[in-house]
Amino acid sequence: MVQRKRPTSLKGNLWTVVGFGLCNFAISYLLLYYGTILTISALVTLIFSMKVVTTPLLISVFLKQKASAKIYIGGAFGILSVIVTLIPQLHHMSGDFLLGGALAILGTCITSLGDVFSLYNSDKNIDPVFANTVGMFSAVMLLLIFSVVSGQSFTLPTQPTYWLGLGYLAVLASFVAWLFYLKLVKNIGASKSSYMVAGFPAIGGISSVIIGESQLTLYLVLGIIFAVFGAYIALSKERQSA
Repeated sequence: MVQRKRPTSLKGNLWTVVGFGLCNFAISYLLLYYGTILTISALVTLIFSMKVVTTPLLISVFLKQKASAKIYIGGAFGILSVIVTLIPQLHHMSGDFLLGGALAILGTCITSLGDVFSLYNSDKNIDPVFANTVGMFSAVMLLLIFSVVSGQSFTLPTQPTYWLGLGYLAVLASFVAWLFYLKLVKNIGASKSSYMVAGFPAIGGISSVIIGESQLTLYLVLGIIFAVFGAYIALSKERQSA
């Protein structure tokens, strides 16, 4: 039997829904996008994988849910993975490269802040579809304002591939994917849901090598291993005492 639940009113919670949309659909995307342009995608994905640590930490700060010690241990491995990956770049780091890394760190923190909003909204029983709709609309408005203020020109491409790609990103990769993520947050919590980024370093590193953006080196491999291991520690279950 299918039961229809009436969504909780947004009265008093609208700002958290808008905050979720701005953080996860607009601001973080912009920061990570420009960070990838200025640096390399492998480094950005390594930094973003630290979301498994930053999300529980921000939840403990804003929602007063205590973070386990293993979160800090996992975070230490995450920082180590970034340092190891940067070793080959130490002798020829440019200002743009450092700025790109800083934008990636800020984008990761903003994404984690969005997770805090999503967990809060879930606790308030706000319907995920409604939260997605309001959040994405808020993000679109912010991006529109940003485009106008920055003097961007608007054109309508005629290539079918562009519209197919845009449709995939807007519907499947954004709305549907985030709907599933919000359902995951509701079922197991925002901290455990962050486990999905544990495989990002390997995917990002391999992709960066395939497209010729970076070379497969021992430092990159070790960075990926440390990042995944840190995520595993941060999200591993506590051992139950007998």
